[in-house]
Parts: sequence; C-alpha cells; structure tokens
Amino acid sequence: MDGAKPEYLATAREMGQKIAKRGYGVVYGGATVGAMGAVSDAALAAGGAVMGVIPDVLMDREIGHRELTELHVVRTMHERKALQAERADAFVALPGGYGTLDEFIEVITWAKLRIHAKPCVLVNTGGFYDGLLEFLDHCVSEGFLKRPHRDLILVARDADEALALVEREWELRAEIPPHDARLDELVK
Repeated sequence: MDGAKPEYLATAREMGQKIAKRGYGVVYGGATVGAMGAVSDAALAAGGAVMGVIPDVLMDREIGHRELTELHVVRTMHERKALQAERADAFVALPGGYGTLDEFIEVITWAKLRIHAKPCVLVNTGGFYDGLLEFLDHCVSEGFLKRPHRDLILVARDADEALALVEREWELRAEIPPHDARLDELVK
C-alpha cells in the first residue's frame, strides 16, 4: 500500500534517489508495490544497485520486481529477513504497516542482543511514527524497556536526515565489534 498522504511516496522516492546518488545500494523485500517499490524504482532510475529478497509465494503472485540488480527468491520469510539483514549495512524504515513494523522491530531486537551493530532509523514522515515512539517511551517509563535499548532507534524527519544519521553511526560504530558471533545461529 502507498499510504494515505502523497508525502509518504514522495519521501520513498527521495530516499531511493539519495541512496543511489551517495553510491550506496538498496536491500529490500523485492516487490514492485508500496513505498519500498518506489524506493527501488527511484534508486534504479538514479543508477543505484538494488537487491531484492522475496519469498517464492509472493513472486508467484507477480509482485516480484524483475528489473532489480539482484533478485533472490527464497522459500520463507525467515530466509528473506536473514538474507536482508546479512547484506544490509543499515536499516531504514519508512512509514508502513505490519511488514515494516515486523522487520524493523526484529532488527532492533537483534541490535539489542548484539547480533549486529548496524544503524536502525525510522523516517518519521509527517509524524507518522509519533504514536509508536510514545509507546516505546511508555515502555521505558513502565520498566519494560531500558533507555539504551530504546535509544537504538534513531529518528529522522526525512531522507537527508536519515542518511546523515546512518553515516554518523557508521563513523561512531567503526570501533564497535559488529556482533557477537555466538548468536549467528539465532537468525538462520
């Protein structure tokens, strides 16, 4: 789905263009639809590399993007998320629904467990994630989430700020071991 406000797709297109112009690639779920379909199309149009990972059942429904630089068709959602996480250097979530939340919360949980030390950014277009961020702050105040774990989520207003946060975190985290190798088996 594209969202109710035109600014959601505009931000997605801008994100794809800016990722490509900085010389980075996109790793995503491999579909032609929704905000991430717009990100991938914009990145490709700007000369960027785009890798998609899609379960065969979704490919069969003809929503798989066949014009990507790389397209991996896998059996399960678990395989999809593991390959995406392995190949990505950062995680950026645009406004979205269940799938976006599922994937983003999972990578935040993996960061908390030190399975990875990659930046995790929510792009809060037009305040889209304000309610989620308030909920997470409530989890901290109620003792269900530690403040340092809440702070693993970086928040940006737009594509420029999101990419600046990612680049800053890459510099800051250059000294941090990327993950605890003993936990690798958890994500396979």
